[in-house]
Amino acid sequence: MYGICNLSVIPVRKEPSDKSEMVTQLLFGDSFKILEEKDQWRKIRNYWDDYEGWIDRKQFAEVSKTEYERSLSGLPAVNAELFSVILNEKSGESFPVTLGCTLPSFHNNRFSIGENNYFFDGTVFTEKDKASRQNIVDTALLFLNSPYLWGGKTPMGIDCSGFTQVVFKANGIRLKRDAYQQAESGSSYSFVEESYPGDLAFFDNEEGKITHVGIIITDNRVIHASGRVRIDHFDHYGIFTPERGGYTHHLRVIRKIVE
Repeated sequence: MYGICNLSVIPVRKEPSDKSEMVTQLLFGDSFKILEEKDQWRKIRNYWDDYEGWIDRKQFAEVSKTEYERSLSGLPAVNAELFSVILNEKSGESFPVTLGCTLPSFHNNRFSIGENNYFFDGTVFTEKDKASRQNIVDTALLFLNSPYLWGGKTPMGIDCSGFTQVVFKANGIRLKRDAYQQAESGSSYSFVEESYPGDLAFFDNEEGKITHVGIIITDNRVIHASGRVRIDHFDHYGIFTPERGGYTHHLRVIRKIVE
C-alpha cells in the first residue's frame, strides 16, 4: 500500500502513539510506502529519504501503486516560498503549505492527488531549474530565527538536519534526514579555507558521532538550527557562540554538495 501526505504537515512518530517522540515530519506531497498497520497507525517509509516512522491513518491519502509511481517520475516540483497557499479546486478550500513541500506531477500551475485537483501559483523549483550555491544560501536565510523543534521541518519549528534537508530539497537536491547520514553526501575538503557558500559543515560530539550540521554562507559564517535558526562564526575548531563565550560545536568535516 502507498500514500501521499495531503495536509500541510504531519508528525511522524517513533512508536504508534500520540505520546511517542516525533522523529520527523511529512510535508504536503511527500509520498511513502506503507509497511505495517497497527490500529489507527501506519508505519511508513518516506520516498525522499527512506526515513521510517508511524503516522495516523486520518492524516494522509491512500493512493494506488500507479499513482505513487507517477508522483515520483522525474524530479518533483517543490514549493520554493517560505509560505504559500494551495487551492483544492473540487472543494474550493485553500490551505497553507511551507517551503519544501512537493507538488506531484505539477503542470501549468495544477496537480492532482487521488480525486482532488489542486491549483498553485507560487514559486516552484522544477527539473528544468539548476541548483546554485547562491540560491541555497538565499533559501537558508529565509528560515532565520525559526524556532528549533526536534524532528521539525517547517519555519514554525525545525531541527538542524531538517533545516539542511528542506533547504536543499527546495533546490532540487536530495539529502538523507539525519546529520550523520547527510555527512556521507558529496566530497570533503582538507581545509576550512577551501570551502564556499552552500557547502555543508558537520559537527560531532565528545564520542566522535556527527550530531549537528549547518550551511556555510560566507566569511567563515554558518547558518544552523540551534535554539533557533541563527548565524554564527566558525573556524577549524568549530562554532563560536558569543553569548556562551566559547565553542559550542566541534567541527568534524565540510562537504561539497553543489559544484
